[in-house]
Amino acid sequence: MARSDFAFHFPFRIRYSEVDGQRVVFNAHYLTYFDTAITEFLRSREIGYNDHFSPDTFDFHLVKATVEYKRPIRFDDEIDVCVRIGAAGRSSVTFAIEIHPKGEDALLSTGEIIWVYTDMKAGRSAPVPGWFLERMGWQGA
Repeated sequence: MARSDFAFHFPFRIRYSEVDGQRVVFNAHYLTYFDTAITEFLRSREIGYNDHFSPDTFDFHLVKATVEYKRPIRFDDEIDVCVRIGAAGRSSVTFAIEIHPKGEDALLSTGEIIWVYTDMKAGRSAPVPGWFLERMGWQGA
């Protein structure tokens, strides 16, 4: 994908506490960047997580997280984490993610996060609500 395929970008500046002994972002932080950007993506679409999902009724569960490293990200770098819905199934939503230097096209990392919508009382998957996909701008495959 190209950066232009993503309508949503969330900026970060890399903090010293996020780098490891090799002076690059420690691998676990990529998932934090992904999760934060997805949360902000939802917020940008006026989906307040606490307003729509609950551990007592319906909620999303992460079932897959993939990170692919392309180029190092270093302390004090400014990055944009780009997010879009890459696919939607009956009960799942796949977020496609790319990290780029702020305002640039160079690719630093790619990722995929898959959520499954869950009926918390029944303990099994449930259909993703149509309003959610509509508000997120999902147009189908």
